[in-house]
Amino acid sequence: MSELSGVFELSSRYVDEFAAADPVAATGMGVSGHDDRLTDYSGQAQSARAQLARDTLKQLAMTVAVSKAGEATDSERGSVSDLSAIDSVAALCLQERLECALQLHDSGENVRTMNVLTSPVSDIRAVFDLMPTNEPEARESISHRLAAIPGALATWRSALDDSIAQGLVSARRQALAVADQCDVFGDTERGWFTSYVGELDTTRGDLDAGSDRGDGLDDLAGLAAVAEAAYRETGTYLRDTYAPHASEIDAVGPERYAMHANVWNGAQLDLESTWLWGWQELDRIRERMTSVAAALSPGLAVSEVRAYLDSNPAYVIEGSDALLEFLTDLTERTTTEMEGRYFDIDPRIRQCDVKLAAEGGAAAPYYVPPSEDLSRAGSTWYPTLGHTSFPRWWAVSVWYHEAVPGHHLQCATSALERDRQSRFQRLAGWTSGYGEGWALYAERLMDELGYFDDPGIEMGFLSNQALRAARVVLDIGAHLELVIPTGRGELSGQIFRRASMVEFLQDQALLAEDFARSEADRYLGLPGQAISYKVGEKVWLDTREAARGRLGADFDLKDWHSYGLRLGPMGLDPFAQIMGGYTGTEVLA
Repeated sequence: MSELSGVFELSSRYVDEFAAADPVAATGMGVSGHDDRLTDYSGQAQSARAQLARDTLKQLAMTVAVSKAGEATDSERGSVSDLSAIDSVAALCLQERLECALQLHDSGENVRTMNVLTSPVSDIRAVFDLMPTNEPEARESISHRLAAIPGALATWRSALDDSIAQGLVSARRQALAVADQCDVFGDTERGWFTSYVGELDTTRGDLDAGSDRGDGLDDLAGLAAVAEAAYRETGTYLRDTYAPHASEIDAVGPERYAMHANVWNGAQLDLESTWLWGWQELDRIRERMTSVAAALSPGLAVSEVRAYLDSNPAYVIEGSDALLEFLTDLTERTTTEMEGRYFDIDPRIRQCDVKLAAEGGAAAPYYVPPSEDLSRAGSTWYPTLGHTSFPRWWAVSVWYHEAVPGHHLQCATSALERDRQSRFQRLAGWTSGYGEGWALYAERLMDELGYFDDPGIEMGFLSNQALRAARVVLDIGAHLELVIPTGRGELSGQIFRRASMVEFLQDQALLAEDFARSEADRYLGLPGQAISYKVGEKVWLDTREAARGRLGADFDLKDWHSYGLRLGPMGLDPFAQIMGGYTGTEVLA
C-alpha cells in the first residue's frame, strides 16, 4: 500500500496520539520517542485518553460507513461499503477495540480492576525491561523515567481515591497482592530498581553521557532508591487506605464478567454453555492423561505424574543458565523445522530472545512482541519463582506457545504486515481470544505433527491443555458463582472459591502449589481473560476444519496459516466471520 488510505491514516494518527498520552504503553508497543516519560494515571488523564478514543470513532464514522453497534444485525455489522477488504478489516478492528476500551472506562472498570499482571505497579516496573541500555541517550531516558516513578504512582493513587469515593473498588485480595508486589519491587535490601541500575554497564561511554549534569539525573542509584521508596509508599497506601474499602467478595458477577469477557475475546459468548463445554474438554483431556500416565509407568496415577517426572533427571533442567540455553535451542530448532513446511518465516523475525522474568510478578511465562521498527526483537520470559530446578517435561509445550509457532511467529508476522494491517491493528489491536487462541492452537498443532512422541513431554502438553480447560471452568464458575454439576465428587453442588480453585488446579492440571496459587489469584483479578485460550483455540480449530471441509484435497495448511496470521489481530466474532469465507485463493487486498 504505497499511499495510506483514510482508514490507515486515521489508525496511524491514533497510535501516535495515544503513544504520546501513554508513554508506558508506547514502549510496550515499540513506538519510539517516549522512553523518557511515564504515564499519568490520574482520572483526568484517563478521561483525556477516553476522549481521544471517542474523537477517533467519530472520525472513523465520517471516513467510512461503519455500522454502529446495535444498528445492524450480526451478519451486517462490520460490512463497509466502498472499501477494500484490507480497509474493511482495519476499520472493523479499530472500531471494536476502541468501543471496548470506552466500555471499560465509562464503567470505571479500567481503574477498579486490579491484579499483579496489569496495574501501574507492574506496568511501570516492566517498562524498564523493554528499554534500550546501549544507545547514547539510554542513560538520560532511564534517569528521567526513574525520577518520574514517584509522580506516576501518585497519579494512580489519586485515581484510586476517586474510585473509592465512587464505590468502585477491587476485591481486597487483589489490593493486598499488589501491595505485596510493591514490597518486592521496593525492598530496602534488594529492591528491583537498585539491582537494575547496578547491572547497567555504566563503564561504557554511551551510558556515561550526561554525567555531571548538575540536575541529579546522573545518580542512577539515588534515583532507584527514591523509586523504591515510592513503591513502598504505594504498598502502604494499598494496605492502609485502599484495602479497608475494598470488597471481600472475589466474584465480579455476570454483568461485569460479560463486559470483561467481551473485551478480552471480542466475542459475545453464552457463558453458561461455554462453562459446560469447558467441563467436557477437561474430561476429554484427562482421559488421555490417564492413558499417557500408564505409558510412563504401569499403574501410575495422573495425580502421581508430577512427582514422578520431577524426580526423573531426564525431564528436569538444573540451573537458570541451563534453562535459558535449553529454551533458546528449542526456539531456534523449532523455527528451522517449521520454516517452509508449515509456515513462511521471514528472516527478519527469526530471532526470538529468551529471558528470565523479574521476581514479584505472576508465575506464568509470557511474550513481548518486537518493536515497531524491529530494532527490539520479540522476547519470551520465564519466571523462576526462586527455583533452581525446572520441569523440562512441562516447558517444551509452553515454549511452542510463547515462541514458535506461537506468539512470536504470530506477533512478529503482524509487525511485518504494514500493507495488510493498519498501524493500530499491528500495535494496539491485540485481542486475547485471537492471540492466545492462536498460541494454544500452536501447541495443538505440534501435537498433531508428532512433536510429543515422548510420553513425558506429551504429559506436559496435556497438563497445559488441562490448565486451559480448567481456566474456563474456574474463571466463569467462580465469577458467576455457578453451582458445580453432579458427578464431580466432593465438588458437586459447591461454588468455586479461592482455596478450592488452587486444589482443583493442582489435581486437574498438575500445577505446583505456588503456581496454582498464582493462577487462582490471576483469574479472580482478571475476569474473562483466562477463558480466551480455549475459546480462541476453538475458533481457530473450527475455522480450519470448516476450510478443510470446503476445499478437500485443495486445502493447504501452510496457506491457511499464512492467511490467518496475515489477517491480523481482531475480535473472535469478526475473525470467525472472515475466515469462514476462506477458499484458498484469497489475497487480502
